[in-house]
Amino acid sequence: MEKLTLTYHVDGSSFSTAGEASSSLKMALKKLGLPPEVIRRAAICAYEGEMNMVIHARGGILTAEISMNEIVIRMEDKGPGVADIEKAMQEGYSTADETVRNLGFGAGMGLPNMKRYSDEMHIDTVLGEGTTVTVRINI
Repeated sequence: MEKLTLTYHVDGSSFSTAGEASSSLKMALKKLGLPPEVIRRAAICAYEGEMNMVIHARGGILTAEISMNEIVIRMEDKGPGVADIEKAMQEGYSTADETVRNLGFGAGMGLPNMKRYSDEMHIDTVLGEGTTVTVRINI
């Protein structure tokens, strides 16, 4: 298989469409016949990243590059950036506002789950400009 690149626009204006990009990615990975555990891990990482883009950054772009050996998912937004990555990586730490929490989101598990279910994770952030989170999942 040559490298396949899938790009999804994440609409950050409403929670009603949140999860569509990660669901589409999951279906594409199933069609490619990838192992169920790899699909599950990729779907979790994509969903957590997508929700972070909706909650904190009013959307962004999710790109998945799939090759024979790995899936690399890059989630880019133009949000406020992450002020303290070390804190953001702590389970339960969240900067989500009360409205988001009342909807059942913003529990502070997004980045920790992405790290847990990926083989490698990088966060590049600039305050006031945005954040790019990249995860790699071995196949």
